[in-house]
Amino acid sequence: MGNTAGIGALRKGGNGMKKRSNFTVMAKLIGLVKPLTGYMLLAIFLGLLGHLCAASLTIFGGLALLGIAGVREVSLTAIFILLFVCAFARGFLRYGEQSCNHFIAFKLLALLRDRVFYALRRLCPAKLEGRDRGNLISVITSDIELLEVFYAHTISPAVIACLFTVILCLFIGSFHPLLGVVAFVAYLTVGVFVPLLLSKANGDAGLKFREKSGALSGFVLDSLRGLTETIQYGQGEERLRRMNERTDALAQDEAHMKKLAGRGTGATNTVILSADLIMLICAAALYQKGAVGFDGVLIPTLALMSSFGPVVALANLGSTLQNTFAAGNRVLDILEEEPQVEEIKEKEKVRFSGAEAKHVTFSYEAKTILSDVSCKIPENTITGIVGKSGSGKSTLLHLLMGGSADYRGKILLDGTELRELAPEALYELLSVIQQNVFVFNASIQDNVAMFRSFPQAELDAALSRAHLGELLAKRGADTPCGENGRELSGGEKQRISIARSLLKRSSILLADEATSALDAQTARQVSDDLLDLTGVTRILVTHKLDEAVLRRCDGILVLKNGALVESGRFDELMEQDGIYR
Repeated sequence: MGNTAGIGALRKGGNGMKKRSNFTVMAKLIGLVKPLTGYMLLAIFLGLLGHLCAASLTIFGGLALLGIAGVREVSLTAIFILLFVCAFARGFLRYGEQSCNHFIAFKLLALLRDRVFYALRRLCPAKLEGRDRGNLISVITSDIELLEVFYAHTISPAVIACLFTVILCLFIGSFHPLLGVVAFVAYLTVGVFVPLLLSKANGDAGLKFREKSGALSGFVLDSLRGLTETIQYGQGEERLRRMNERTDALAQDEAHMKKLAGRGTGATNTVILSADLIMLICAAALYQKGAVGFDGVLIPTLALMSSFGPVVALANLGSTLQNTFAAGNRVLDILEEEPQVEEIKEKEKVRFSGAEAKHVTFSYEAKTILSDVSCKIPENTITGIVGKSGSGKSTLLHLLMGGSADYRGKILLDGTELRELAPEALYELLSVIQQNVFVFNASIQDNVAMFRSFPQAELDAALSRAHLGELLAKRGADTPCGENGRELSGGEKQRISIARSLLKRSSILLADEATSALDAQTARQVSDDLLDLTGVTRILVTHKLDEAVLRRCDGILVLKNGALVESGRFDELMEQDGIYR
């Protein structure tokens, strides 16, 4: 086994949650709308007209009453025509607004998913290997889906509410400035103050809820993967109890948030009724003083009563947006996280002609994993890295793979510092055979070819050299491997990984205990095939002292407690009794 502490160090970096203010999250999310500005402006225009039509129904009704009562001369025929037109247009305008909003939302969700997957590709392998898979799945699925609320039901409604408020305040204020002020204060209280108070009452409950939801997803995924072991050791009831505890805690948090949302709705309705009453009292007082006529009492009161729709929509979003902003914060964490190995696309691809480590030191949490390691790996040679468990073998291999940029010293590939090498160029140079192999839920052949097209002769040769003949004869190349290769044994998975690397034919082959899951005979055969490769630089990590393999190595690096204690050919080290026993 390699240095597990060192691998943990490589994997744990950059996993903290960055807390942003709701305004910051909102600003960054709004910035993504820029390519769809035209649709957003159309949604705002249609929505504004729709709400004006809805408010006009009550106002025209009030004018009709004034006409019937003889208080004001109006054409009832014209008013009823306008009522019909507004009612009819309201439906079409509402449909058009929602269509534009949802078009924007789903387009942006697709854009977000594309950017998130691109960001994940940039962050791997160093910053993803230790991440909670369930939490990542939660971000990619439910968190991004939650942003639909923001794009479809927040941006345009907020702008519409502002424009609508200005228009209604001017209209009501045309009867008397005081009535316009009353309307403005009412809209401001319902649309701004109540949501802010509700947001303050919620605190970071939304963010904690999303984090707990992601943790529960990870726990469920972990439970499903370990179902066999859980049953085998009689821990089913305990696992279920812990899952129920997490679920109940999440349900309690959700109930608390809904209770706050209910209180917010109650507060909003109370403010609306109070505002309507205040408007009526103020208008009546002005009427008594002769400042306005009877129409100045009826129309402003009816206009206010019928015009809270846009600002109520904002108030109702107060609690919903807590979850939405929390989801946006988690998505932005991925989009804005910097990879440990910077992507430098302008660098030219490298033709491998040798590697060199110069005084490489790697530490984690004040513990030195590798200490001042220097070595050279010439082109087309075989290098063995040996040492006891915890000596730093796997950590050194991961650094060579670009697993972290936090080391001191230099790692050179063809004279180019690894941290300055574009990831695409590095991936093209390397093939890696690891102990823990991921197998897709696809056929054996697709898993080996990694869904690329190869001549059948090349594919067959890789399958044969990885000694997959027996598996293919028993199951066939098109047989599905099951989720994470559950239909395969550990040795069969490892042979698929070997076949992948052989088929890729990279310049450098890194093998971390490449045959650890194979039986002795197959392990020897596979080792011989790897050693017989031509035109490939092979770096083999092992803690097993297989003399037949080590004798064929051009050089052996002996690590102890993270330090390179000796190097040389097998015979030289044996004479010095340098290889540990």
